[in-house]
Amino acid sequence: MAEAGPRVPVHPLRRALILLGAPGAGKGTQAKEVARIYCVPHLSTGDMFREHVAKQTELGRRAKPIMDSGKLVPDEIVLEMLEERVARPDCADGFVLDGFPRTIPQAERLEEILGLLPLRRSLAVDLKVDAEEVVRRIVSRRTCKSCGAIYSTTAKLPREAGKCDVCGGEVIQRPDDREDVVRQRLATYHEQTQPVVEFYRRRGQLLELDGSRQMAVVQQELLGLLERLG
Repeated sequence: MAEAGPRVPVHPLRRALILLGAPGAGKGTQAKEVARIYCVPHLSTGDMFREHVAKQTELGRRAKPIMDSGKLVPDEIVLEMLEERVARPDCADGFVLDGFPRTIPQAERLEEILGLLPLRRSLAVDLKVDAEEVVRRIVSRRTCKSCGAIYSTTAKLPREAGKCDVCGGEVIQRPDDREDVVRQRLATYHEQTQPVVEFYRRRGQLLELDGSRQMAVVQQELLGLLERLG
């Protein structure tokens, strides 16, 4: 029997899809795949910061000294960047947001911005993963210093120890992937970002998925839900 081909969406996305979940829940991986399959942009605030700084735009000039100091860029600048980005033609059929919004004020302003676009109502997806599973995933994660390729001590090691399969760069454990730091990041997430899940739940714009399963299983369920929603 021939293998099934790659999944092709029945309908265009035509909405903002917001991936929520604790660090290590897999939202980045799912966001990239959904964006690829639907042929829409995958948006992250980090990418937007880097683009504006590189192009030396007004927003980039305002954000750079804040970023260089290690401080968080204020919501005002983040949301201005986002508003400019989603107004571009490549977002006309929708886009996927990864790790944003993180707070209720961000979510409220984001929904105001999205309300001005000719898209369907946004949808938030919360990938739920047990805290201990999150810790296990992140602590086992290893990252290439050069290209950012991801490996795992429990699932996918590079073919040559400490050397990236993709570019040959050094594979390391990032400082923020240590267990003590991960547990602090989780505490911060539950304090600051978990209320955003409730924000979308109250608005009837939330889907919840069990993110503890294999990535491919979660992806198939997510794609199926999006297709049924049309």
